[in-house]
Amino acid sequence: MSLIPATILTGFLGSGKTTLLKRVLAEAHGQKIAVVENEFGEENIDSDILVSDTNEQIIQMSNGCICCTIREDLRATLRDLAEKRRKGELNFDRVVIETTGIADPGPVAQTFFMDDEIAESYLLDSILTLVDAKHAAAQLNDRQEARRQVGFADQIFISKADLVSKDELDALMHRLKHMNPRAPQRAVHFGEVALSEVFDLRGFNLNAKLDIDPDFLKADDHDHEHDHGEHCDHPSHHDHADHGHDHADHSHHHHHDDDVKSFVFKSERAFDAAKLEDFLGAIVNVYGPRMLRYKGVLFMQGTERKVIFQGVHQLMGSDLGPAWGGDEVRNSKMVFIGIDLPKDILLQGLEQSLV
Repeated sequence: MSLIPATILTGFLGSGKTTLLKRVLAEAHGQKIAVVENEFGEENIDSDILVSDTNEQIIQMSNGCICCTIREDLRATLRDLAEKRRKGELNFDRVVIETTGIADPGPVAQTFFMDDEIAESYLLDSILTLVDAKHAAAQLNDRQEARRQVGFADQIFISKADLVSKDELDALMHRLKHMNPRAPQRAVHFGEVALSEVFDLRGFNLNAKLDIDPDFLKADDHDHEHDHGEHCDHPSHHDHADHGHDHADHSHHHHHDDDVKSFVFKSERAFDAAKLEDFLGAIVNVYGPRMLRYKGVLFMQGTERKVIFQGVHQLMGSDLGPAWGGDEVRNSKMVFIGIDLPKDILLQGLEQSLV
């Protein structure tokens, strides 16, 4: 039997996860979807709506949040689902795990790699994060969980975009891009999203392309130069940010204040495999809990093929990709997304791992 694709759906309360889910269930043309819900408290009312609106098999876990002590329960639920499917007691094509509004999707994602039984039955497809345009600024400012959810995303859907001005939406998208340049963003209306944008996104596939908006890289180079002037006296870093004047004018600088940030490393020199492995191993050992997602397409000494690597927290994996094209410029590109990662240490260590 082929692996069951799994999607993790995350986002703050009120961001429209249930609306999106109901739509997907109602419109899943010929696809049967098992939903693992883990909202707790009053939120369980949502599952009644889901059950009454569709004939899907709904698995409800009403005992709290996946992200903390209940992680074992998610495994048990997934194992149970897979077994019932093997025995023919349940019929479904894929699983969607809806996390609580405050959950960190990291441990949920790791379950798919760490538990052999789960890994033999499921293929983690992607993490989708819903962001509520109207309340995003406050949530991102005040709640690290909201920032982490953005950092983990393979795809970001922005709901309630019609309730904010174009400038506010642009500023939000700019901010999200700095936190996570890997994830495409789309403003969606009342959860209306084509299924092709929700499923089979292959966010965890080790593929040979690293989708980062080229403009982001340009902007990042600029920021990078900016960083060398350590603690520059840019007005938006001080007066405006602290006293709240002219917020709109300086909204583009707000990403400097987020603890979830991304940065990119690029080089046309080859990596020394042993040095790089030692360095990444050490970094993941120390900073793993703060490393949300990282991915790279690498030019390694001693192989004619691209090396593709990616990780979530402390879990890291790599694979040989296709051969470099004859006239293709060989280079390495890596993106790291995490919480207060020491950019200088990382860039310097990667530089020192080159041949």
